[in-house]
Amino acid sequence: MILSTATTPHKKLFNQNPLLKIYLVLFFITWIYTFLFTTDKANWWTENALTIIFLAGLTLTYPKFKFSDLSYTMIFIYIMLHIYGAMYTYAENPFGYWLKDLLSLQRNQYDRIVHFSFGFLLAYPMRDYFKNWFDWPVWVCWVLPVEITMSFSGAYELIEWLVAEVFFPAQGPAYLGSQGDPWDAQKDMALAFSGAVIILFVTARLKPLFSKR
Repeated sequence: MILSTATTPHKKLFNQNPLLKIYLVLFFITWIYTFLFTTDKANWWTENALTIIFLAGLTLTYPKFKFSDLSYTMIFIYIMLHIYGAMYTYAENPFGYWLKDLLSLQRNQYDRIVHFSFGFLLAYPMRDYFKNWFDWPVWVCWVLPVEITMSFSGAYELIEWLVAEVFFPAQGPAYLGSQGDPWDAQKDMALAFSGAVIILFVTARLKPLFSKR
């Protein structure tokens, strides 16, 4: 069965959606595992503060708005990438080190992967929300997710600065994960922006194919 998309008129209720139940179970199992075996519990809580806020928002708004299966799938993948990164800190992520050795890279690139995924995996759910909740012109639903991705990415960099310099200076270096790169924030924002542009371009190109079915 094909996943419901942003253009699918009807969205399943939670009790009728086995895919969403599977995602929820897998998430909580993984989330508990990352907490129990994290190398830095203080950093785990710091990194997962936004995860808790994000999940609370999805839960509280679910009775009024349900995303498509495709959007929930992309959200699920992004959150899993994030909590896996929070388990070790982004700069010390094992997958990033494996990739570094495999490709002879100069740094652990896991944080770059997640920042790119922020745009690539969450821009489409934003379009899903704008298309089905607001009566806005079609072009706005395509452009606004890119703009919001840039805004949120910039806001996240400001939050990182506040954590590193003001609120939790002891967790600052681990939370930032800049690995000595003075342009780390700008590169992270550029990757998020690129991810959003790519996924919306791909979606726009594929949309006519699905519309003919």
